[in-house]
Amino acid sequence: MASPYSELRRRHRGRVVLPGEDGWDDARRAWNLANDQHPAAVALCESTEDVRAVVATANEHDLRVTVQSTGHNATAAGPLTDTLLLRTSAMRGVSIDAGARRARAEGGAIWRDVTDAAAPHGLAALAGSSPDVGVVGYTLGGGVSWMARRYGLAANHVTAMEVVTGDGRALRVERDEEPELFWALRGGGGGLAVVTALEFALVPVAEVVAGALFWPWERAEEVLETWRRATNELPDTVDSLAALVQVPPLPEMPEPFRGRSFAVVMAAASGGPDSIAGLLEPLRALEPEMDMVGPMPASALGQLKMDPEEPVPAIGGSVLLSDATPETVTELVRVAGPGSGSPLLSVELRHLGGALARRPEDAGVVGAIDGRYLAFGVGMPMDADGAAAIHAHVATMTDALARWKADRSVMNFTEHSTDPRAFCAAGDYDRLVAVKRRYDPDDRLVASHPMTS
Repeated sequence: MASPYSELRRRHRGRVVLPGEDGWDDARRAWNLANDQHPAAVALCESTEDVRAVVATANEHDLRVTVQSTGHNATAAGPLTDTLLLRTSAMRGVSIDAGARRARAEGGAIWRDVTDAAAPHGLAALAGSSPDVGVVGYTLGGGVSWMARRYGLAANHVTAMEVVTGDGRALRVERDEEPELFWALRGGGGGLAVVTALEFALVPVAEVVAGALFWPWERAEEVLETWRRATNELPDTVDSLAALVQVPPLPEMPEPFRGRSFAVVMAAASGGPDSIAGLLEPLRALEPEMDMVGPMPASALGQLKMDPEEPVPAIGGSVLLSDATPETVTELVRVAGPGSGSPLLSVELRHLGGALARRPEDAGVVGAIDGRYLAFGVGMPMDADGAAAIHAHVATMTDALARWKADRSVMNFTEHSTDPRAFCAAGDYDRLVAVKRRYDPDDRLVASHPMTS
């Protein structure tokens, strides 16, 4: 029998890279460098036909397939033994239908590709908080944007998908065509089909009021509690988070931040200056050291968190909270603030609710998030000891907040492989399993959160 890789190279117009060949380390590298992945081969796809060639080869030679565009959340995929890594990063075409307020993004597009194309039309996408995050992976996991309290999950704004199923079929998926797969992909993750293009609604927002306020982190409890109280009265047009941030002493960091620690509030308002006044007034009364909130283009929201855009190692974890009280703030500061010894660079408490809590009538598998706040912590390991310390402190954080934990988790913020029952109701999980069996009967497609039955 011919080698599966020689067959793949014959069928595949893009590049196929094997272990030991030139370019192997670059080809297999995920954005998150904490995941040192070793697949059987890497296929750099340029078209739907390339994707079909990879899936066909896997089916014929009893291999599996995992899909990445950027690999931001690659750590959840686990070992890639006998697995082809299908990379869509070359498939970055984006088109905008301004009249219909819709975008079409190929499977490897990142959010900057979409927001830059939509902005000249006065439109915005429900994009991720980092401009270099992949559109497809983010959206299949639900998608919590800086306008999520107003518009809900990005997954529920998807109007159509072009996919290759695990059994090799190329399909167009929408409400009236393959409706069960359409339901399942919107929030059910990437183990159901390879999405080669995504179509979704844009929103008519050209400008926002957004930015960050900084205080010395010795004032963390005062700042976070003031923010928490303010969130109880905010309109749905305001999204915000409060964070404990330790900026590493790296030369690329701006001088006012380098090597310092802060209590930070970040916010974005799509309803104009008046809508955010209820948040800014009590916070500004605390006299922040730096106040960077002001009008900005909606397309610039990807810069708000100042996340690194080059690949870095990262280890994180989250816990969805049913509510937050003054005691919640006290616990968070105790385990991640001054004197805690925390190795985490950032621990944030994100305000949810609003449209995120309201399930649309024709929603995907995750129509809403049943929690008012989300805590997320992340660190940057430099070696094995650093990684162990970060893992341990993420567990310390989640344990400290356990009494407020909601019944579900949020897939986009879950960075380790988890039973997908954690993301949806029992009946919806059974329905997901039925979809998996129909479109990927031999379990060719590797999911970060695999279904077990």
